[in-house]
Amino acid sequence: MYSYDLNPISTNRERIGCTSWSLSLWQRFPRQSSRNLQTGAGSGVPNAAIPKTTAVLVILTPKQGVTPQQIMAVIPEEIQATARLYLDGKIREWYSRGDGKGVVFLVDTKTEDEARALMETLPLAKEHLMDHQYIPVGRLMPLKALNQQRFSESSRGNTF
Repeated sequence: MYSYDLNPISTNRERIGCTSWSLSLWQRFPRQSSRNLQTGAGSGVPNAAIPKTTAVLVILTPKQGVTPQQIMAVIPEEIQATARLYLDGKIREWYSRGDGKGVVFLVDTKTEDEARALMETLPLAKEHLMDHQYIPVGRLMPLKALNQQRFSESSRGNTF
């Protein structure tokens, strides 16, 4: 099944989170010649590796200098507004950060601008108490490389 190296000395690949499974996926990903390689929006990442945005991850943390008391004064309205967005299907998932320094939302929007507009409707944002980080996310592109023929046959009309 899975094996784990319990040796306290790790390689660079392990330190940056690369597993043999993820490396093998990237190695199977079709290589493109440099003349066919186009990069996305100045990121240096090939367009073939940039997924279509299916949601936006929003990380909210209190602004520096904001006290817990300031946040707690707005929390009842924030909870109601957030629950409304969740029930309306605009927030897919919501989490408290493991370090206790804020929350994380997976928002059902296709762009950062849409996510920003949605988050700005919340009471904590209106009071300028939170910093927001927006990360567009999409399907894991190397999965296509596992069996390209099967994906192309089963996904006619769908783009991965």
